[in-house]
Amino acid sequence: MDIYTNRSTFKFVIMLMALLIGGLSVLYTNNLVRKLAEREQKLIDLAAKGYREIATSEFSESQGFLFKEIIEANTFVPVILTDGEGNYISHRNFDVPKGLSPEKEAQFFKNEVAEMKSQYEPILVEILGLKQYIYYRNSPLISQLRYYPYIQLAVISLFILMGYLAFSLSKNAEQNRVWVGLAKETAHQLGTPISSLIAWAEYLKTKPELEEEGIVEEMDKDIQRLQMITARFSSIGSEQKLQLENLVEIVETAISYLRSRISQKVEITIETDPPQLPEVQAYINRPLFEWVIENISKNAVDAMVGKGKLSIKIVELPEGNVQMDITDTGKGIPKDQFKKVFEPGFTTKKRGWGLGLTLARRIIEQYHKGKIFVKSSEPGIATTFRILLRNRL
Repeated sequence: MDIYTNRSTFKFVIMLMALLIGGLSVLYTNNLVRKLAEREQKLIDLAAKGYREIATSEFSESQGFLFKEIIEANTFVPVILTDGEGNYISHRNFDVPKGLSPEKEAQFFKNEVAEMKSQYEPILVEILGLKQYIYYRNSPLISQLRYYPYIQLAVISLFILMGYLAFSLSKNAEQNRVWVGLAKETAHQLGTPISSLIAWAEYLKTKPELEEEGIVEEMDKDIQRLQMITARFSSIGSEQKLQLENLVEIVETAISYLRSRISQKVEITIETDPPQLPEVQAYINRPLFEWVIENISKNAVDAMVGKGKLSIKIVELPEGNVQMDITDTGKGIPKDQFKKVFEPGFTTKKRGWGLGLTLARRIIEQYHKGKIFVKSSEPGIATTFRILLRNRL
């Protein structure tokens, strides 16, 4: 199975396993806490019986054993002994604040008794006709164990989140280095054949018979095109300065190059809102932005299989942005693939690399600080890509 292609499924499986482990940890700890609480309750019951036995009989060796091994052995469960009216008599395993007056100390234990009563019913002890009550609550150990799995899950989740963020940042940095290295190496590799083509073009200019046929002129255009492509690849990874440019003129230039190289059955229109607006400005890097227009337009032409309509609409928004919609009447994109089309390697072409839209997104979002996304798509009717740019810095 291709992990990269199915990474969403792997993320879901990992998340499900994490939730399962966390749930089992909580269940196990809660079961352990319940058993310990039952054990402590039995210990308090036993201590109450021992206390009743000691109070109602004369002291003997067996009573001394009861007092030492049962009552005094409780060094962890907080206990308060009151009379029948709920007035404090004595306590065990309490950290009483120092410096309390008798009134404040009585109020302190009264509050503790109320809290204990909310947890467990007190144990009634009758001694010579007098009623006394033993109040108790869970030991600090049980309280710690009860919250331990949640704290553990929180800490583990925090470390997982930190690890995920670190991994994502390092992965993105590595991808950027690969992109930059590949682009610059491509530019370097193109340099030698372009230089050779320039020399051949200069040589052919010396042949009068070729000049009349326009062959050399067309070669010059293609050489200039290759030089522009090389410059685009060279600019990837370098800090780019954005300039305020006229989008209408740039789009018309990019489309004019495509018109002579695609099917004449593809109708291309460029419009603005309001109509006939000669200029809409935005901060862009011209060579890279032309690349984006060409990539999206070529994909649109391929989707229409050489026949259809490609329309580009440029709108200046009031909040300081420029909106550009590129719409084609091609085969469309399923809704669940709106985001996938921008991922590296995603393509519907048999010989495609799946890098055109990925590169377009990087240019728009990383270099121009804008946005690009699939606005809408109806299979067989129309697909619209939307680009948002800034006309204010």
